[in-house]
Amino acid sequence: MLNRLFKSFSRTLRALPAAGLACGISCSQAASLPLPDPAVDPPPAAHTQNQTIVLAGGCFWGIQAVFQHVRGVSEAISGYAGGDAKTAAYDAVSSGTTGHAEAVKVTYDPAQITLGQLLKVYFSVAHNPTELNRQGPDRGTQYRSGIFFTTPEQEKVATAYIDQLQKAGIFSAPIVTEVKPLPAFYPAEDYHQNYATKHPVNPYIVINDLPKVVDLKNQFPSLYTDQVQ
Repeated sequence: MLNRLFKSFSRTLRALPAAGLACGISCSQAASLPLPDPAVDPPPAAHTQNQTIVLAGGCFWGIQAVFQHVRGVSEAISGYAGGDAKTAAYDAVSSGTTGHAEAVKVTYDPAQITLGQLLKVYFSVAHNPTELNRQGPDRGTQYRSGIFFTTPEQEKVATAYIDQLQKAGIFSAPIVTEVKPLPAFYPAEDYHQNYATKHPVNPYIVINDLPKVVDLKNQFPSLYTDQVQ
């Protein structure tokens, strides 16, 4: 418990120096960059048949907050991916030695939103894909950028979009997002779920995560929903 409280307090302290900056720049550097639609993207499905993909990009509080407001997403769960079951716990993952990334399992309806649209949100407002093993004030391999796919089609779309963005020179630095098959996903502890919604005045959330939701609403009005999924 003490370690958890210290971690949260430390995150807040690291975020405070950025309070005087424009969060759209300091906290979500990709947010000001208009991204092209993915050239490779499956068409909307004819029928509802939910799929899941796991996305990592910094603290899972912010990633979850973004995708909870995306129309067509039925569930977004914070958790751990990339390591073993025995180390899938916050205290262990926070050491940066477990192989896990803080990640979010996104369940979506491909009849309402395509995978390419989800990835466009992920690369444009959810995180900065050019930061290696860090995101905003957080440092460590557990904060790396990563896509954990669950189908061959997801791998194809993700790798094609990364290649498209790289060749277009959209970002000022190379994209470092890893694309790997999902070995397993382990939901995080209950107190991490819906953290941004439950703690909207937490300085860390105000500085680092709420601007991402605002960017989502402004850049993707047709995909944004006020209702938290």
